[in-house]
Amino acid sequence: MISLFDVIEKIKDIISQNKQGAKVFDKDVALALGISQASFATMKKRNSIPYREILEFCAIKKISANWLFFDQAIDMLKEETDKFFQIRYFADMRASAGGGAEVFGEDYEILNVDRTIIQNMVGLGNYKLEAIHVDGESMEPTLSDGSIVFVDRDQRNISKDGIFVASTTAGLFIKRVRQRADGMVELISDNKAYSPEVLAPDEVSIIGKVVGNIESL
Repeated sequence: MISLFDVIEKIKDIISQNKQGAKVFDKDVALALGISQASFATMKKRNSIPYREILEFCAIKKISANWLFFDQAIDMLKEETDKFFQIRYFADMRASAGGGAEVFGEDYEILNVDRTIIQNMVGLGNYKLEAIHVDGESMEPTLSDGSIVFVDRDQRNISKDGIFVASTTAGLFIKRVRQRADGMVELISDNKAYSPEVLAPDEVSIIGKVVGNIESL
């Protein structure tokens, strides 16, 4: 089992590089991860790893998540490609569960994430995943505002049930998508307070299917 204590010590080592030898405390780690000190203390006590915040930290610092969690160097991973996923992580990208958001761009980081972590989240499969954030509450309780979703661009068949990222003239949306008998496309929210949106087929482009997520903490 991965120990949060071991991960914290590595993060402290990284932070200390910018503190010129000054001692690094848990509060510094909490600040670097964007977590309140009280919440971080509770996580540490429960050995509850904040994957979302740590993945963001790795992307910003350009650190291998595999090294942080498993002491696996990138050179070793390159020799054993079946053991890890490369995920394009759009740290600044947010697909809206409410109003529209911007389309995908080229500003992303590559996360090298151990296959075990991804399979624990999304199940078995050879995925080409991209990771983006959720904005808004219209997909609650399934997806929370601020969570990270993993998108498989190879899965765009909306005849199968699921949640998809759809590009529209208003931006990106994360919704359940259904094509009606008359050809129109419905973007459906799990939060019943939000009414379905109906668009013409040429107004919607399916980016991919949401195959997993990390909830915000």
